[in-house]
Amino acid sequence: MDPLFGADLATRVARFTQGGGKLARSRFVWWALRACGGAEPWQTHAALRIGAALELIQTCALVHDDVMDGARSRRGRPALHVDVAQQYADGPHSARLGEASAILAGDLALAWADDVIADTELPRVTARRVRELWRAMRTEMVAGQYLDVQGEATAERSLARAVRAACLKSALYSVERPLALGAALAGAAPDATRALCSAGRCVGLAFQLRDDLLDVFGDPHETGKPTGGDVRSGKPTYLAAVARARAEASDDRRALDVLHRTLGRADASDTELAAVRAVFVATGACDTVEEKIRRLTAQGLRHLNSAVLEPEPASRLEAMLRSATGVPGSTASDVVDVSSRLTARDGDTAPPPPGGEEPAPPPGDIAASADETGTAATATERSAR
Repeated sequence: MDPLFGADLATRVARFTQGGGKLARSRFVWWALRACGGAEPWQTHAALRIGAALELIQTCALVHDDVMDGARSRRGRPALHVDVAQQYADGPHSARLGEASAILAGDLALAWADDVIADTELPRVTARRVRELWRAMRTEMVAGQYLDVQGEATAERSLARAVRAACLKSALYSVERPLALGAALAGAAPDATRALCSAGRCVGLAFQLRDDLLDVFGDPHETGKPTGGDVRSGKPTYLAAVARARAEASDDRRALDVLHRTLGRADASDTELAAVRAVFVATGACDTVEEKIRRLTAQGLRHLNSAVLEPEPASRLEAMLRSATGVPGSTASDVVDVSSRLTARDGDTAPPPPGGEEPAPPPGDIAASADETGTAATATERSAR
C-alpha cells in the first residue's frame, strides 16, 4: 500500500509477533485439539491458523498495554511506541507519534487476526462455534483491560474487582478460550469441552496471580520488562488488594502508609519499591497468593484429569498448565521463589513458601475459590460466563 507504512508499522507488527513470546495460547489450541482426538489435515491446518491469529491478537494487547502502562520495554527490547519515538527523536512530536503509532499497530494486528480467522476454511457447524468463541474472547479481553485501567485511575483495589479483572483478561483470554477453540476444532464431546474449559478457567486465573508476583519479584532479564511496573502504575492486582485488606484488618498503619504513598506513583524509587515488596511479604499477601495459585492449579488439573482424552496430548497439556502457574512439578525456571528474590534484592528475610501441593479442593465456583468474599465472587463468575 505504501512503503513508509510498510516499513514503520506493518514490519514492526510482523517482527513483534514473530520475534518473541512463549506462544502459550497457540500451543493450548494445538494440544487441546490433539487431546480431543483431532488429527485430520483440515483440523491441524485450522489449528495452526487459529494459533497465528491468537499471536496477532496478543500483539495487539501487548502493544496497547505498553502505551496504557507507560512501559518502556517489552521482551527485552524497547516497547513499540518507544522504538518509533526514538526513530523520530529529532522531531518535536516524537513521543506523541510513538504512542499514535502503537495504537495503530495494535489496531492493525487485531485486523490481521480477524482476517486470519475469517479466511480459515471450516465446516459450517465448526466455523460457527469457533467464531462465537473468537467474538467472546475479543470483548472479554477489552473488558478486563478496562477494569485494569479504571482501577488504576480510581485506586479501586477490592478483592472482588481484582478477581473479576483477572478472570476476564487472563483466565478466559490466555487459557480457557484457547483450549475451547482446540476442542471446537476437534468436535469434542460436551463433557470433554466442559472439563477443558473448567481447567482453563482455574489455571488461567492462577497464571495471572503468578504474573502479579513476577511483576513485583521477578528478574527483568527473565520477564523482559522492568520490575515494579504494576506498583508504579497502581494496577489493581489481587496481590495488592490482599496486602491492603490484611493491613487494614490488623490496623498496620505503617504498611498502609507505604501502600498509600507508593502504589500508583510512576516516579517511585527502587527503595520505595523495596518497601512495598516488604509489605507484601510481611502482611502475608505473598503467601496467600502462592496458596491460591496452588489451589487453583490443583483444581484445574482435577478438571483436566476428569475428561476422557488422548493420553499423550493430555500429558502435554498437563505439563503446560503446571508450567504456566509455576507449581511444583514445573521446571525451576518457571517458578519464582519470592523469599530468595527478596533476600537477594532487599536484604530482608521472608518466610519460606509453604511446601508441597495440597489436595484439590472440591469442584465449585472458580471465582469463589480465588476470592475472599463468596457473594462478589459468584457475581464475578456469572459476569465472566
